[in-house]
Amino acid sequence: MTNLQPKSIGVLTSGGDAQGMNAAVRAVVRAAIHQGATAHAIYEGYQGMVDGGHRIRQLSWDDVGSILHRGGTIIGTARCARFREREGRLRAARNLLEHGIDRLVIIGGDGSLTGADTFRREWPELVAELHQNGEIDEQTAQRHPALMIAGLVGSIDNDMVGTDMTIGADSALHRIVEAIDAITSTAASHQRSFVVEVMGRHCGYLALMSAIAGGTDYVLIPENPPSDGWEERMCELLRNGRAAGRRDSIVVVAEGARDRAGNPISCDYVRQVLEERLGEDTRATILGHVQRGGTPSAFDRWMSTLLGYVAVEEVLAATPASEPQLIGIRYNRIQRAPLMQCVEQTRAVARMIAERDYAGAMALRGGSFTEMFQVFKRMAEALPSVAPPVRPRRLAIIHAGGLAPGMNAAARAAVRLGLDRGHTLLGVRGSFQGLIDGRIEELTWGDVEGWTGLGGAELGTSRQIPTVEQLYAVGRALENHRIDGLLIIGGWMAYRAAHYLLSERDRYPAFKIPIICLPATIDNNVPGSELSIGADTALNVSVEALDRVKQSAMAARRCFVVETMGRYCGYLALMSGLAGGAERVYLHEEGVTLKDLQADVEHMVESFRGGRRLYLTIRGEYANPRYTTDFMCALFEEEGRDLFDVRRAVLGHIQQGGNPSPYDRILATRLATHCIDFLTRELERGTAEGAFIGLVEGKVTVVPLKQMPDMVDWTFRRPREQWWLALRPVVRTMAQPPTPADTSGSV
Repeated sequence: MTNLQPKSIGVLTSGGDAQGMNAAVRAVVRAAIHQGATAHAIYEGYQGMVDGGHRIRQLSWDDVGSILHRGGTIIGTARCARFREREGRLRAARNLLEHGIDRLVIIGGDGSLTGADTFRREWPELVAELHQNGEIDEQTAQRHPALMIAGLVGSIDNDMVGTDMTIGADSALHRIVEAIDAITSTAASHQRSFVVEVMGRHCGYLALMSAIAGGTDYVLIPENPPSDGWEERMCELLRNGRAAGRRDSIVVVAEGARDRAGNPISCDYVRQVLEERLGEDTRATILGHVQRGGTPSAFDRWMSTLLGYVAVEEVLAATPASEPQLIGIRYNRIQRAPLMQCVEQTRAVARMIAERDYAGAMALRGGSFTEMFQVFKRMAEALPSVAPPVRPRRLAIIHAGGLAPGMNAAARAAVRLGLDRGHTLLGVRGSFQGLIDGRIEELTWGDVEGWTGLGGAELGTSRQIPTVEQLYAVGRALENHRIDGLLIIGGWMAYRAAHYLLSERDRYPAFKIPIICLPATIDNNVPGSELSIGADTALNVSVEALDRVKQSAMAARRCFVVETMGRYCGYLALMSGLAGGAERVYLHEEGVTLKDLQADVEHMVESFRGGRRLYLTIRGEYANPRYTTDFMCALFEEEGRDLFDVRRAVLGHIQQGGNPSPYDRILATRLATHCIDFLTRELERGTAEGAFIGLVEGKVTVVPLKQMPDMVDWTFRRPREQWWLALRPVVRTMAQPPTPADTSGSV
């Protein structure tokens, strides 16, 4: 006889809390329900598993509503000494079997995941013992012969090998950078030095990335201690910055920082060194648990949702012979890796640090981590003034297209590194019209001070690109100002302009110089890069706005139609829907039909009749030229009648405003570094390649401009291939509960 009893999945959070855990719990519950399984929350981690009773509860679809924006974990976390003992694990197995649970999704760190694997290996023996003791019957023992598990890493330290990012790390980075930004303003006011300690006992991710994003002077991390005599070198770098006009100095220290001999380097020790050797008023700030708190970032919401969704697929498909998997993210895609292999490699990093095998520790952290460490060193050690060569090369920086947060960070990095390479850096104010008008000035080290975290575009930008009639004037400007290379920072119009200059080289020899485009647009619609500078900031702004919209709507029975920017590219709309918990997202890539709208209205009415208080829809601004935001609002309001009211919210240009997110600052710095290297190589070789740079599957790639026509949809101004479209099924799964027909053939 076929066993029709649905499979049961348990989800628990264990170890330290991390922002984004709630998003993962929500995803596990809703994905399980969509698959026809039951989902149980195990409250207070392994302690709740051992205690049983009311601490193991089945959750419904609505039980996990309105938790995406909440920090911490709503199901609690606690350390449990009893679970470390076999007797405790025997009780835990008994409690799980009471609910038919033989599949677990564990959200925690390496200790929590190791405990789960021990439990999994012992499971057959524990079940046999429970049966022998008469605590479970024969049928129960046969029905649950094995425990299937999947691990998600919840750790703000980002210290797990096997995934690019752990749940909570991006949010913690937001907290740190917000603090550094605030400290910078008070430090500059008093010309003080500050030492900031951040979390990271065995991992320097938070320290390194916050140092880059915060534009700080020095960083100390566990994996790569400074050379002997580092104190004097650190002071020398800070002196150079002050001599160039910098009013503040900031050093970031990971809590696990040490010197080459393995001796800890404390925040207070660094403070003493700076006070004694520089004679400056120096303050220390230990951020502590504020890094764990607060609302999760947009990234932690959508990434955690994706991980939870896939974890359910993993445990439902697993067999007793399956090797447990860690579900992680690699290059914005899901990566499955053997769970215990990842745990062992993570612990190996700590061992290597203790054994002073720092090269091995850095190698296990991965190529991107090593690259960013070198990028920071180059930025920190770039000298305010260098002896220029006999004929320094003149590189111009110009913005084009719409404004994107992070443009200033890219320009600052390019100037600092370009000067360090002996080039003369020119800033073009007012985009291409400014170039024609001669609004070009030499930029110094101090001119770009403080630009890393500054929103807007200090050089100015414009969507206007040269016309046929203006090409001659552009060529003359390049010649008159002896420009040897061009860095264009911007979006679609910037790329169009660069491609236009490339195609006109035969007619205008002045265009035969190295040209490279750096992607900076909130629309995220340029070729050759999966993410462009500004997109992460805009997404965070959108999600913050959605949080407020949802709070305002909860006081009434209301449908909101929220319009995002993006033109014909639906990136902001879809990712806002995924991170903001929307019920429906309208994209130009999918189209909008009357049949779609009719079905949506019917579902909306049914939902409100069933007790719903909020229905959130998100519409990309160019989703459909006729079914506009106003049209949808009118349609929904007419059909809703007295059942619910409808409001519109056009987010507009607030998505372009504000200071750039940590990710956008880091990406801008990374890509600008490669752009300067590209232009330098081209000039050294005597070649004049035109290219655009970007991040594809985690790697910085440079693509010739001549390939652009094959990679884009000119009509709708977006790449032909867009990785994020593969996330649409996840959005749909999270948005609406399944009908009985949807789950009739499920597990």
